Amino acid sequence: MTKLVSIIIPARNEQHSLVRTISGIQNEFDRNKINYEILIINDGSTDKTGEIVEQLNKNDSRVMLLENRPPHGIGNAIKTGLKNFAGDYVIIAMADASDDPKDMITYIDRMNEGYDCCFGSRFMEKNSIRNYPKFKLILNRIVNGCISILFQIKYNDTTNAFKCYSKEAIHGIKPILSHHFNITVELPLKAIVRGYSYAIVSTKWYGRQEGVTKLKLKEMGSRYLFMILYVFLEKLLCGKDYLKK
Repeated sequence: MTKLVSIIIPARNEQHSLVRTISGIQNEFDRNKINYEILIINDGSTDKTGEIVEQLNKNDSRVMLLENRPPHGIGNAIKTGLKNFAGDYVIIAMADASDDPKDMITYIDRMNEGYDCCFGSRFMEKNSIRNYPKFKLILNRIVNGCISILFQIKYNDTTNAFKCYSKEAIHGIKPILSHHFNITVELPLKAIVRGYSYAIVSTKWYGRQEGVTKLKLKEMGSRYLFMILYVFLEKLLCGKDYLKK
């Protein structure tokens, strides 16, 4: 049976990037003859993001617009997508064209081998990252290093949102608590702690070419810390309570 792949893309004021992001995914998936749907979650945009998706939907019904009702936030937007997807696999990607659609095909190939999740790493090969601000890169390496040590895992890019999950894994890691960018660590860490299998593959990251990033480091620090400690306490205190059956 052909698997259906759902691509969930939260979008807030991404009118300049959306067409390039979506067309790149469409071209790669159609070329590989993969059955898919693209869910664009409009997270309170004040530009033409919603109008652009509605126009794309007229040309291809597989591109769908969902509205994330207040309170807004990327975590809430992704949760809106996770409540409405129909696929066997779910890929979470950003709207700014920073993720390579070819890596999505690699995710699917590994998932078809029987994994519950497939996680990308931008730090497995040289020249996989372009236009990453130096300060953010240093901070990223420190945070991901601490997560690897704390959870005793050999994975070095937990904080990146760009990952793939099976439908069963998504249902198994609920309830999902994060409202903001800390969802990027909640989903993979819960999957790991709860015993879902995962493959790690090298991925590319191109950096935003247009628009502005929605990640505010000063605001997110405490939220990331809370979620990391929350999942660690689950691992430490709850033992096998939530393990995959």
